[in-house]
Amino acid sequence: MRNKRFIVVLVGALLFGLLAAFTVSRYLSTASAYNKSLNKVAVAKVAIPVGTKIVPEQITIVQFPKESTPDGTYESADKLNGRVAVVNIAPREPVTESRLAPEGSAGGLSAVIPEGYRAMTVKVDDVVGISGFIQPGTLVDVVVVIDPGDGGKTDPIGKIVLQNIKVLANGQNIDKPENQRDANSVKAVTLQVTPEQAEKLALAATEGKLQLVMRNSTDQDDETTTGINKRALLGGDKANPAPEPGSLKSEQPKPAPRSKPRAEMKAKPAAAPAPPAPRAQVEMIEGSKRRSVDFPQL
Repeated sequence: MRNKRFIVVLVGALLFGLLAAFTVSRYLSTASAYNKSLNKVAVAKVAIPVGTKIVPEQITIVQFPKESTPDGTYESADKLNGRVAVVNIAPREPVTESRLAPEGSAGGLSAVIPEGYRAMTVKVDDVVGISGFIQPGTLVDVVVVIDPGDGGKTDPIGKIVLQNIKVLANGQNIDKPENQRDANSVKAVTLQVTPEQAEKLALAATEGKLQLVMRNSTDQDDETTTGINKRALLGGDKANPAPEPGSLKSEQPKPAPRSKPRAEMKAKPAAAPAPPAPRAQVEMIEGSKRRSVDFPQL
């Protein structure tokens, strides 16, 4: 009897052992397959400001699923050593090739200037600089008040000479200042211009007085103006409804399509069939009864 119980216990232990071994083996194979579906991705350990060179201490390696891995990522921090960020990279954000300047680029402002553009600095004061609201990344128009140079025969003219110009830096900051006091103390603004625009800006700054006009970052339209002189200025202006702050052209309701007249929208009723032509009848008298008889149609 004791041997029988011992055999039963031994068989049960063997079954449980086999079941445990199978479960562990399956778990390990599943975990191994999952690990093979992951990619190593270099992400920012701390915030990396625009224009700074990356050092390995700023990078950490995490695992991303292959189907969720962004394009242009790196697998190690060593490959990012010395590369320059052209945008602000937030902590835990993947460092991709599109966020970096070409290899060998120097840090600072030169790294964020796109190919084919130039950086040009103009002097500003509290008025020209729009009270410190002009920050790196802001889009502005450049207005110049200039004398036409005809010996005083014509009044000075105010004219928009450059449109949709990106601000690269205010003062020595290529990133937003930490506080408003630093923004208000800025005495120069660096603009991103093409070589042709740089020539216009240099002439305008020399011959007249500049004024920067801030525009909405989503407003990319080109506005054509004729400029204005004193005589036109004194002619007054029409009152236009003031738009709500932050209103965008894309948010404006589109005009409703012209509705068709109700008579056109309703389907025309089908014409009623013409009543049949009346048939000729004759009255017949049979004794005390009268009845009408239809003549057959020909």
